[in-house]
Amino acid sequence: MSDNVSITPQSNPASRSIFPKGPNFTLSDFSSRDYIVKEFIEALSDTTTSNRRSTLGPGPGNQLFDPKPLIRAFEHAQRRLGELSGDLEIKENELSAAARRAEAQHAQNLGTLGRKLKQTIDSFQQLDTSLNGAGLSGGELPGATGNMAVETGRRLEELDRQRRRALDAHFLIQCWDGVSNRGEITLLENLRKSGTGEAKVRSAHIARQLLRISQRLDPRSWDELRAKKDDLYRNDDVSVDDGTRGNINGIHRNTREIIEKFSETLEKDLLKQFDDFYRKANFEGMRDCATVLQDFSGGASVTALFVNQHQFFIDRSQLVTEEVGGDLNSWEQLADPDAEPLKVEPSLQSLVDEVKVVVQEESAIIKRAFPFYEQVLGKFLQRVFQQSIQQRLEMVLEKANGISSLAFLRSLQSSRSYISGLVDDLKAHGLTEHPDPVSSQTALILDQQLEDLFVPYFVGSSYIEREKRSLEELYTSLLFRFTTFHARRKRTATTFMASISKSGTELLSSARDAYVNRLESSEFTPTQKKMLLQLAGLKDQSDSMKPTEIKLMEKDGLPNITYAKRMLKWLAEAVGRGLELGATSETPKDVSALLSLLLSSMGEGYVEVSLDAVLESATSQESARAEPDFGYLTVVKSIISITNLMVMCIQTLLIPLATPSITIRREMEKKTNTATLRIEDKINAIEQKVIDTALIWISRLLSGQKKNDFRPKEGDNAAWLEMLHTPTCASICAFLTRLHDTIAATLSSSGSNFRHLLTDIALGTRSHLLEHFKRYAVNGAGGLMVTKDMTQYADLLKSWDIDEHIKGPGGSLDVLLEVGSLFVIGPEALRERIRGGVSSNASRRPGTNHTETEREQELVGTGQIEPGLSVQEIRAYVSRREDSSTTAMQHVLNLL
Repeated sequence: MSDNVSITPQSNPASRSIFPKGPNFTLSDFSSRDYIVKEFIEALSDTTTSNRRSTLGPGPGNQLFDPKPLIRAFEHAQRRLGELSGDLEIKENELSAAARRAEAQHAQNLGTLGRKLKQTIDSFQQLDTSLNGAGLSGGELPGATGNMAVETGRRLEELDRQRRRALDAHFLIQCWDGVSNRGEITLLENLRKSGTGEAKVRSAHIARQLLRISQRLDPRSWDELRAKKDDLYRNDDVSVDDGTRGNINGIHRNTREIIEKFSETLEKDLLKQFDDFYRKANFEGMRDCATVLQDFSGGASVTALFVNQHQFFIDRSQLVTEEVGGDLNSWEQLADPDAEPLKVEPSLQSLVDEVKVVVQEESAIIKRAFPFYEQVLGKFLQRVFQQSIQQRLEMVLEKANGISSLAFLRSLQSSRSYISGLVDDLKAHGLTEHPDPVSSQTALILDQQLEDLFVPYFVGSSYIEREKRSLEELYTSLLFRFTTFHARRKRTATTFMASISKSGTELLSSARDAYVNRLESSEFTPTQKKMLLQLAGLKDQSDSMKPTEIKLMEKDGLPNITYAKRMLKWLAEAVGRGLELGATSETPKDVSALLSLLLSSMGEGYVEVSLDAVLESATSQESARAEPDFGYLTVVKSIISITNLMVMCIQTLLIPLATPSITIRREMEKKTNTATLRIEDKINAIEQKVIDTALIWISRLLSGQKKNDFRPKEGDNAAWLEMLHTPTCASICAFLTRLHDTIAATLSSSGSNFRHLLTDIALGTRSHLLEHFKRYAVNGAGGLMVTKDMTQYADLLKSWDIDEHIKGPGGSLDVLLEVGSLFVIGPEALRERIRGGVSSNASRRPGTNHTETEREQELVGTGQIEPGLSVQEIRAYVSRREDSSTTAMQHVLNLL
């Protein structure tokens, strides 16, 4: 049966039969997607019609329709369709049988696979159960099977490592064979040129291993002495028992040289490749090269390449060597101790600001380009600090040192503070750890670099010595006129203290001359010399050349509180600078040194010198014929204020800083107490001189009392009655009033010294008065004047702020009133007074015990006052009365 359907009859007449054959077709014609029933029938009909026309030929007119060909064609097609239907049924039966067989086989396969799956699941569950340690019996340990699986895995990994090591060892042996026998390293070259980062890492690793092998198997290549003698080296025979290899025809291969040349080539290649990637900002390529170089040489070469070729150092190479400029007025202001210190030097500030930006930007690049970014960042920071910042810092400090020592210290402080701020900012930024804080390793590097920058300036005690020298220069200049004034004081050494003061004056004069000569030396810069001359009040430079011709005024020798405040302010600045710059462990020693300087300059050279001058002035007033001038107490007031400021500064500023060291703190307290006691002793000596001088003058005024002041004539009674007190009493009261006003104006009324001083003067005056009236004869009218004078004295002294038990009712001053009454009362009243216990009442005052107060006991012990009028004193006063010879008065005296 043909596979094609032919519905076209034979056109060849020779082959044409009497009965034309119908169309031929197969099952494929009906199974095609293009099969259409209508088109199939039309094709059958058209074929039959065409055959009929060709058979009958042309003819005139219309011919009748002949259905026979169509009937035959359709009959033939029907028969053919019946045949095809039978064939189709046979095939369908065959396919159905095959399908049933396939379904049976499929069912059988499903059953088999189900059983296998169940077995697999059971095996897995059993394995899982055994791995979990469950279901074990007998003496098996739980987890034994699981440990076995882990051990199996470990062994597999170990075998895999051994395999890789074997492959690496095989490759290494091949490389060593090529190096030692043929003097070539082709295998490593091919591995290096493969282009992958892993291959370069492996080639670097193998190169290092080859070097170690060469060192062990070819020691002659490592002999530097023989390496210099190539000819002799190559002609030597190879010894078999020395462990060397690689001899071909008596020639020894220098394996070390071959391997090192390859290593250099590999390193240079990687560095060049890294540089190319760096210029193209290819961070991934940079990272690959850096990884290889890290494995090859620890990354030192690539780190050096990155740091050395950084644009920041290239741009700054010229800028860091520029001279430090700046305004001259700014530098002079930096050297002025009374001016506020300026900020950091502009060029150093600009450099630090740029460093801050560059380091923050480069840290991001370093992290992307290097696997060991912390190491690279550390090298970069070291280069920035040790090259750029350190060079500029040294130039700035050298410039400041050329201005003055104070300018150097202030520049050192401002520079340290600003660079420390840079370190803090970098730590806060995080750098490679941004936005997190920096790692501990980077923080340690930053702290170490900051410390290394300033180590040269804090070696040993160099820093505190600079501070002391600066303060000494300032103090000496500020007190120059004061010291010179007191060195010129002319006085005669009449006492031991005066002789000591005189020797002190000679020392001050020598120090003055040494200071002036020092200003002319080359130790001081012009700016510093100018500033010190201004502090010393020597505006003209020629003044310093002739210290003996310097014009000094009285005020130059007086202590000045403003000067003391300036000195303490300079000291406080130095202490604050030391706390910021110096080590914490050295703080107690530093403040102890500054304390010694303060006590020496202000305590001894200023306060005590002033007190010595005041004491000299007070001593000279004792022998003066005119009324003593107590104006020097004004100086004492200033000295006390200065001393209080100094002690307050020491107690609140210096001593607390020495707390970490108990020994140093105790020494400082001891020094302070010693200096304070010495000053207090001199102040007490001056106050005692005030008392002695006042009492001497009172005694001199009392000595001028006229004998007739208390023995007026009868014709003068009316005039004497009108007088309130004698002229001597008036002059003494006026003197005491002036003295009280001077003391009140100079000494603090709230202090104990003020009250003690007035108390001692009042008691001394009382004693002089009591002795004074024992020497004068008194008549009846004169007794009234004695009473008036005594009342005047008592009222004046009681108006002072003295001890209450002295001026209160029944106090020691009331004895003056009692003495006055002894000259005016009659014999009978005097007798009653004696009987009433005048002496007892005078000695036992209201509000007191039988014993006197401590202060009165002290005065009683020194003989300045008596607890009351004794019998002998009453007899002495009564015996000075004109009527003491009468019978009545003699009877009274007999009672005594």
